[in-house]
Amino acid sequence: MTHYPVPDAYQAWCWEQGSSALSLVLRSVSRPMLQPDEVLVRNHVVGLNPVDWKALGARLAPWAPGHVPGVDGVGIVVATGRAVDDEWLGRRVAYHQSLMRPGSYAEYTPVRRRALIGIPRTLDFETAASVPCPALTASLALAKLPSRAGAGLLIAGAGGGVGNYLVQLAVARGFSLTAMCHERHWMRLRSMGVQDCVRGPLPSGVALPDALEKRFHAVIDCVSADHAAALVPALKANGHIVCIQNRLTEWPDPPFTRCLSVHEVALGGLHEYGDDADWHDLTTTGHRLMACLAEQALVPENMIIREFSDLPTLLNDLEHRQFSGKALIRVSSVEEA
Repeated sequence: MTHYPVPDAYQAWCWEQGSSALSLVLRSVSRPMLQPDEVLVRNHVVGLNPVDWKALGARLAPWAPGHVPGVDGVGIVVATGRAVDDEWLGRRVAYHQSLMRPGSYAEYTPVRRRALIGIPRTLDFETAASVPCPALTASLALAKLPSRAGAGLLIAGAGGGVGNYLVQLAVARGFSLTAMCHERHWMRLRSMGVQDCVRGPLPSGVALPDALEKRFHAVIDCVSADHAAALVPALKANGHIVCIQNRLTEWPDPPFTRCLSVHEVALGGLHEYGDDADWHDLTTTGHRLMACLAEQALVPENMIIREFSDLPTLLNDLEHRQFSGKALIRVSSVEEA
C-alpha cells in the first residue's frame, strides 16, 4: 500500500561481472512487488563499507548479473507491504540489508520491517547513514565481553570506522583501553578516552612486543585473522579475543592453559540466523546509537560525501585506501515528511 508517488522504474547501480567497483553499471530497474513484511525506502544517503567491495565478484554471495549491491542506507518509507502498519509511511529510517537481497545502491530499496531503525528528527541523514554497519558491528563485538570495570582491552585497528565506535562504547563501559593503530589517529583517540596508544597493525611475521604480553582481559581485532592470532599472547588467563575481520582458523592455545574464549562478529549473519527478537534488540541498539549521535554523546567518523554518479569511484577509492573517513553517497535531496 502506498500514499507516496513511486515510479514504475528507478536508477540503481548493478553488478554484472568482475570484482572491481568500477565495473558497476547504472541501470533502470523495475519497482519490486513488496512482500507482506517489507517496506520500500526512498534512499537519501547510502553508506559504503568494506563488505561492499569485498562482496563484488560473488566473493561473499552468489549473485546473478543485475544484482543491486549495498548494505547500508537511510531514507523515507514510501510504501508498505500488507502486513506492515501504515504508520510507517513517511518515517525517517536507516537499515542494514542482507547481501542476498536488493541493496542500497539504488533510488529505492525494499527492506524487511524488522530491520528498520528509526532516525531522530534532530539527526541529519548523512550522520545516520554512517551508523548501521560500523556502529552495530562495534556494539555486537562489545556484547561478547563480560562487563568488568577497569579491565584491560586492546583494540587493533582502532583508527577505522568500526574502531571509532568501539573506542567510544568501550570507554563508556569502563574498560581500560589501549588502541593499536597508525599514529595519525592517536590524538583523536586519546581525546575520546583511550589511555594508551601503540603502533599498528603489526607487520606480517612480526611478534607482539614483550610489553604487551599477558596484559589484557580482552582483545578486539579489526584487521585480519592472522593479525588476531598474532595478538593472542596479549591475553591473560580466561581472556577473550573477538575477531571482526574473518576469524581464527585454529584454537590459539593448548587445552587447559589460558582457557581463552574466542568470538567472531558478523552483522550479516542475523539476516539468515536471527529471529524477530534478535532484530528487535539490534534495531533498539541502533536507535539508541542514533539518539546518542543526535545528542552529541557519540562522535561520528569524518564524512566523505559524493553524489550518486560517483558511487563506483568512491567505492573503488575505499577499497584502495585513498582517503580516511566514512564514505557516503547522496542519492537524492532531503525532503522532510
